[in-house]
Amino acid sequence: MNGTRAALEVMIPRDRGVIIQAGSALAWRSIPLQSAYCGAKAAIRGFTDAVRTELMHEKSHIQLTMVQLPGMNTAQFGWARNKMDQAMQPVPPVYQPEVAAEAIYSVIQRPVNELWVGKSTIQSILGQVFFPRLLDRLMVKKAWEGTVYRSAKVVRPTGRPVHAGARQSSGPRPFNDGARRKAVTISADLPGKVAAGVGVAVATMALRALFRRSGKRR
Repeated sequence: MNGTRAALEVMIPRDRGVIIQAGSALAWRSIPLQSAYCGAKAAIRGFTDAVRTELMHEKSHIQLTMVQLPGMNTAQFGWARNKMDQAMQPVPPVYQPEVAAEAIYSVIQRPVNELWVGKSTIQSILGQVFFPRLLDRLMVKKAWEGTVYRSAKVVRPTGRPVHAGARQSSGPRPFNDGARRKAVTISADLPGKVAAGVGVAVATMALRALFRRSGKRR
C-alpha cells in the first residue's frame, strides 16, 4: 500500500502509469493454515479496487491492476515464520516464478482490472463466487493436506521456544519437482462477458419460441 502511494506521487502529476499488485487466488478464496496471508491479500484487493475507483472519479489515466497468482515455487515457505510441527508448502499445483513474471509483463502491455493466472486460480475464484459452501468443505481436507510439506524437515533455530521462528531449509526454488512452466490466464472481465453472452442467447431463444407459439395460435 505504501508502495502504491509512492508510485502515485510520481504518476499523478504525469497522469499516466500502470501500478501492478502481485495478488493471489487466496485474495478471493481463503484456505486453512494461511489466515494471515489470505487476510493480507484480500486487504490489498480491497485497497486496489477502492483506489482504482477514486482515480476513475478524477478522470485519471493511471491504471491499477492486480495479478492473482497460484502457488509459486519460491522461497516464501523457507523464510516465513512457521509455528506448525510440519513444514509448509503452497497448495499444488505449483508454478515456476517465470509464470508470474510473464503474467505481470503482459498487464504492463495491456492493463486489465484483474488477471487470473493458472487453472487452479480460475477454479478457486469462480468456485468461491458460485459455490462458496462447497469450497468450504473441499478446503477442510484438500487445502489442509495440500499445505503440509511431508517430505521436508522443519528446522528450528536454537535458543528459541519450539514453536517460534520455525522454518524449513530450502533453496530459492524448493518445489521444483512437478512445478509447471506454463499457465492459462484470463481477465476477470471474461466470465462476466461470457455470462452476458449466454444470457443474451437464452433470451433470444426464448423470444423466438414465444413468437413461434403466437404465430401458431393465430
